[in-house]
Amino acid sequence: MIELEGPLGKSDAVNRELVSLERELSTLRNNGKIDPFGLYLYGLVLKQKGSENLARTVLVESVNSYPWNWNVWTELQSLCKTVDILNSLNLNSHWMKDFFLASVYQELRMHNDSLSKYEYLLGTFGNSNYIQAQIAKAQYSLREFDQVEAIFEELLSNDPYRVEDMDMYSNVLYAKECFSALSYLAHRVFLTDKYRPESCCIIGNYYSLKGQHEKAVVYFRRALKLNKNFLSAWTLMGHEFVEMKNTPAAVDAYRRAVDIDPRDYRAWYGLGQAYEMMGMPLYALHYFKKSVFLQPNDSRLWIAMAQCYETDQLRMLDEAVKCYRRAANCNDREAIALHNLARLLSELGRPEEAAFYYKKDLERMESEEREGPKMVEALLYLAKYYRAQKKFEEAEVYCTRLLDYTGPVSLNILLNFQFEAGWSSKIIKWFNYFLQERETAKSILRGMRTVQSGFPSMDVEHFPPNPF
Repeated sequence: MIELEGPLGKSDAVNRELVSLERELSTLRNNGKIDPFGLYLYGLVLKQKGSENLARTVLVESVNSYPWNWNVWTELQSLCKTVDILNSLNLNSHWMKDFFLASVYQELRMHNDSLSKYEYLLGTFGNSNYIQAQIAKAQYSLREFDQVEAIFEELLSNDPYRVEDMDMYSNVLYAKECFSALSYLAHRVFLTDKYRPESCCIIGNYYSLKGQHEKAVVYFRRALKLNKNFLSAWTLMGHEFVEMKNTPAAVDAYRRAVDIDPRDYRAWYGLGQAYEMMGMPLYALHYFKKSVFLQPNDSRLWIAMAQCYETDQLRMLDEAVKCYRRAANCNDREAIALHNLARLLSELGRPEEAAFYYKKDLERMESEEREGPKMVEALLYLAKYYRAQKKFEEAEVYCTRLLDYTGPVSLNILLNFQFEAGWSSKIIKWFNYFLQERETAKSILRGMRTVQSGFPSMDVEHFPPNPF
């Protein structure tokens, strides 16, 4: 376990000198005998005492007098919890203000505004690795993983011994399942400085990708021993406990993460997953709502909410439809939302809408060159739908495509059967599924041709045997 001083690692000690410090610094400020660094100290004292409004005023006075002290900007950022508070600050125009605004925008989940501000600053500070890393952070929040990977590769080429922010790079490599690149990065940071929490998290991600979750937890705990408030380590350790089906430990890790930063949507999402695993969809939904409030453009969060609404305990299917629609409009990379939405609308007896989304899902699968049972399901539904609408030409197109699709797939499954002995039951199930859908497609085609011709079915199987 991680040794903590007091609840959640917060010290129970009380600084008894704060009152006298506040009195002395207040007198100096009122008499105009305090410099910007004294104002910074005064702001820290006020923040510690909980006087946030006055602390903001004093810190603004400090940065307006001496704008190059980044620590003051950082403390001021921690007191800007809403956009309204940020807009109320009376800050002088300065290039340091642009750095501050970009950082606050990122903290407030205004990722596009943050990205624009950093790109503007890059025009002045073209060789700044810091700005490049912040751009990567903003794009990571927007789930633009290809751009993030390219930026971090450039950062490593410019600064081969860089460890700062590399844990985010490891998250991208983990999400993209780039095993060799993550292995190389883990080895690199281990040789550079293995006693950094970022290094421990990178190595933890490496072991997690290998499926060695116990070892991953060991390294995330090492990161927390080095820095007990390292947010990413708590969240990642929670993910590992979820993989290990240790939900109480996962809940504890995620709760510690949200206590450190209540605006971390990943920890709220993790809490939702943990309660979903425990069969408590109402609790899970509560946490998923918190996460989607902080990150409304992440399709995974909307899908998670929709799946909660679909559970037997809730069965709020209209709400599930709304969530799937939002997910489909949020660049659903996993291609889950469109298919689930079409299936759900079909179950609710809304065939026109279901056909619309099955068609969109089919177009996406074709553009991404993906195949599988979802494509078969979409083709079959559209064939049945257009047949019911008496649009026989469209129905015949989908039936023909289904026949053309399932034939070679079934053949490939049979040919590979002997090489996949461990998956024999799954292959047989898939094979039977494809055969069944192919027969359904044939039946639909026969039925439509019968209707179009006006004659009975000419299936040779229905003729009596030849008497001669």
